[in-house]
Amino acid sequence: MLILSDPNYLDIINNLNRINMKNLAVLAFLTILLTTGCTNTGAFLSSNQTLVNLNEGNYSLAATNVNGESEAAYIFGLSYSTGFMANTLALARVEGSSSLYADALENLWANYNEVHGGTANNSLALANVRYDSDILNLFFYTKVKITVRADIIEFN
Repeated sequence: MLILSDPNYLDIINNLNRINMKNLAVLAFLTILLTTGCTNTGAFLSSNQTLVNLNEGNYSLAATNVNGESEAAYIFGLSYSTGFMANTLALARVEGSSSLYADALENLWANYNEVHGGTANNSLALANVRYDSDILNLFFYTKVKITVRADIIEFN
């Protein structure tokens, strides 16, 4: 039985306080780690409600195999692709954008404009759209790169 006047009592209390402070610090770190961070999910799902008849000869192939890219890098995370979407769960983004597919499409149109001129007043459409994802996962770092490729059709 401990007596409050026992000299070992203070040592026991101090040891318990150190153990509790360590447990509290670990718990606080885990709480912060689990409640902060970033996640990114992107998908390029294309659907078209417009019926276009391409057998009438009212179009021409303006460009083939035009591509656009976008990438982002994260620390303390993991990235994966499930076929039609790329997902990332990480603590923080250190470079790049959170909207990889939109940026890749914007880059595709910028690449087309650079080679073929502006798109103003042109009736253009993307055909044969396909995308690739390149993912690098390291222990402390993950990087996602999305590439969108398409053929561009111009209607007369």
